[in-house]
Amino acid sequence: MLLSSSVPPSGFMWFILFWVFVLLFFMSIGGYFMFRKFLKVLPMGNDGKSKLDWQNHYVESSRHLWTEESKAFLEMLVEPVPKPFRDIARHSIAARIGQVALEDNATEITKDHCIKGYILATPKRDYKSLTSFLDKKQIDYTAYKHLLQ
Repeated sequence: MLLSSSVPPSGFMWFILFWVFVLLFFMSIGGYFMFRKFLKVLPMGNDGKSKLDWQNHYVESSRHLWTEESKAFLEMLVEPVPKPFRDIARHSIAARIGQVALEDNATEITKDHCIKGYILATPKRDYKSLTSFLDKKQIDYTAYKHLLQ
């Protein structure tokens, strides 16, 4: 006897359908983050360098300016970032701190460079959590409040 179309859906079919939607959901999230990473690699300006190229440049150019104290301070600043994203955040924050120090013609990276670079590297949508973290750690950022506007 042939199967007719009036057979009600079984539990296994609902199970398969559920997993199809779960997998599509997770693949779309992964695709979103991969697309964002892809955009960072594209050349942005007339110089032909991407945002990632500039980050690598500033990290390498300022490597000799980092002291043990400034490295420890950077580690403290990236504490609130979730562990899977911490390495990426550390690299982008260190790049911005290095850029600030190189623009100041500094001989070493200080806490002031770290605070200013940390604020500049943080997206505006995260300023509320940034300020609450700095307040919680009792870090004075009053000299850089104008950057939070």
